[in-house]
Amino acid sequence: MTDAMMSLRTLAEKSADADVLREMIDFAAQRLMELEVAGLTGAAHGEKTPERLAQRNGYRDRDWQTRAGTVELRIPKLRTGSYFPSFPEPRRMTEKALTAVIQEAYIQGISTRAVDNLIQAMGGTGISKSQVSRLCQEIDERVNAFLERPIEGEWPYLWIDATYVNVRQDHRIVSVAVIVAVGVNADGRCEGAPIVACHDGNPCWATTSTRPRPRPSGPSSCASWPGAVCAGSSW
Repeated sequence: MTDAMMSLRTLAEKSADADVLREMIDFAAQRLMELEVAGLTGAAHGEKTPERLAQRNGYRDRDWQTRAGTVELRIPKLRTGSYFPSFPEPRRMTEKALTAVIQEAYIQGISTRAVDNLIQAMGGTGISKSQVSRLCQEIDERVNAFLERPIEGEWPYLWIDATYVNVRQDHRIVSVAVIVAVGVNADGRCEGAPIVACHDGNPCWATTSTRPRPRPSGPSSCASWPGAVCAGSSW
C-alpha cells in the first residue's frame, strides 16, 4: 500500500476528532462574548427591554491563537461605547481552563473541579457562576453528541499505533499502552477511535461512547506496529 507509511499523527490531525477541540473552543468563545455583551448592554441579543443600555452594531473578526489552533472570533460591536472580550488576554487562564473542560467532556465527562477552575478564570468578567455552569453543560452535551455520532459505511484502511504513559491505578503508578486507531473510509475521511491496553498485557478495549453504534465494514488493509493483529483485514 502506497500510503502505508503515512504517520498516524498526520492522519489524526486530519480526523474529525482533531477538530472537535477547536470547534468547541470556538463555540464557547462565542457564548462567552454574548454573555459579556449582554452584561454591558443590559439585554441579550435581540431582546427588547427598557433596561437596554446600548444597541449592537454587527461584528468584527479577529483571530485568536489557541493551543488547538486558530479560532476566528466574531466580536460583537456596539453603537455606543466599545467591547473587547476579556478571555483572549495573555495573562488570563481562561483558555487553559476552557480547554480542560472540553478535554474532560471528551474523555470522561466534566468534573466539578474543571467547572470551578473555569469559574475562577472568568472572575471579574461579569459572567456569573450559573452562566458558566450552563455553558459547561452545553459543552458536555455537544461533545457527547459528537462522540455518539454513527460511524457507518466501508472503512478499507486502518492505521494503528501506540505509546506508553504512566498512570495512577489502584494507588500505584503503572505503565499503560494507549493505542490509537485511525480509520479512513472510501471518501478519504478519517475517524479516530482510542483504545486502551492494560499494563499487564491483556487488551482492554475502550470506545469513546458507552452506547452501541452501527458497526462499519471491516478494513481490507491495516498498518500497525510489528506483531499486532488486525482482525477482519486481508492479513
